[in-house]
Amino acid sequence: MTNPTATGRIGRFRTALAESPPLLWSFLFFFCLLSGYYVLRPVRDAMGASSDVEAVFPPEMIAFFAARGIQLQELILQVLSTCTFVLILIAQPIYGALVSRFPRRVFLPVLFGFFILCLFVFHALFDSQVAGRGMAFFLWMTVFNVFSVAVFWSFMADVFSHEEAKKYYGYIGAAGTIGAFTGPLITRALAEKVGLANLMLVSAGFLAACVVCIWRLRRWALQREVKIGRDNESAMGGDVLAGLKLIAKEPLLRWLAAMVFLGVGIGHLLYNQQAVIAREGLATAEARTAYYAGIDIAVNVLTLVVQLFATRWLLSRFGLAPVILIPMAALLLGFAVLTASPLPIVVAIVQVVTRSNEFSLMKPGRETIYTRVDRQWRYKAGAAIDTAFFRGGELTFSWTYRALAMFGSQVVFGFGLLMAGLMTASAWRLLREEKKLPSKEPPSP
Repeated sequence: MTNPTATGRIGRFRTALAESPPLLWSFLFFFCLLSGYYVLRPVRDAMGASSDVEAVFPPEMIAFFAARGIQLQELILQVLSTCTFVLILIAQPIYGALVSRFPRRVFLPVLFGFFILCLFVFHALFDSQVAGRGMAFFLWMTVFNVFSVAVFWSFMADVFSHEEAKKYYGYIGAAGTIGAFTGPLITRALAEKVGLANLMLVSAGFLAACVVCIWRLRRWALQREVKIGRDNESAMGGDVLAGLKLIAKEPLLRWLAAMVFLGVGIGHLLYNQQAVIAREGLATAEARTAYYAGIDIAVNVLTLVVQLFATRWLLSRFGLAPVILIPMAALLLGFAVLTASPLPIVVAIVQVVTRSNEFSLMKPGRETIYTRVDRQWRYKAGAAIDTAFFRGGELTFSWTYRALAMFGSQVVFGFGLLMAGLMTASAWRLLREEKKLPSKEPPSP
């Protein structure tokens, strides 16, 4: 028997595609982007959890730390997080220079072309079993994920108006979730048959499809620019640190940066403590693998359900407030329960709800803000928030966790509850600043 509700949702999606031709290409763009990323994510995680230190770190680095009595086996994730943050700080000005000096038609294909070229390099490194390939790949994957997603949503704000974003971002987010399903399935099916090196080529194929989508979407971005009397195709100008300067200057951006910093930090506390609880509560590697696999499946299922049935409705009918405040309420409740009872099943439930809320509600909600501001905010400040502040939160809370862990999981989650309170306060301030934005986009600077 056909489910009338499901049929209605499919019908509304078809109607949306008919109303907005760029929605199909945006859907394909995000699907291919996250499929390409998730094909490689298991490889990155395997490198981060590897017991083969020589595969992860260069021999010179291993010898340097060993000479000082430090065994890298015990600090793999902390060292990788620290190196990632340093790399992000280096990459951010380079990205700023790219978007300042080149028009969109140049820097978007160039950025994705660079990522594709890197994948061919990693194909050679993994095929030759070069020592230290794990660290290089882990760091590159982080930079690729952060910048590519930031650029994607910035480009979407060029294509869609604020009202269109509220109608269509839920569908586009769902495309990413479907890609997040597809990528691991491809990896699971092909990894042992074709090897890790050839997975790089599979991912490169998805990124090549992204370039095609960029080229097709450029038409509608240009049409929108003509309609609103703006030129987003020329180079933006400005200095390479303009994004950080905008964040320091604009209250809305400061609160947005605070939310991202605290959000990733809280997630990192949960992720690290979850690993400890799983290791202590589940006796075998197979049981722990099943535990984590179950969490990933539940996250993706819940994310897709919310994206298809709630995100668009909430954004269209009520605006930004519910998609920001509902996750905040869930986060406060979840960490309050964890502080009282940090059981593995409770940790798993909070992890599923927290991650799915971020993907299905908070991220699409935050991105609608950028449809009402000029592209300096979108491409520079937005990228700075999604890179420097995101990875800064990861680094800060990674080492904070190690300091808190000696006092037990309840202290860790109690601290997380405090941070969730600060994040909720930041969300309130963000919503107050968002109401001050003009109903229409300002003219180009």
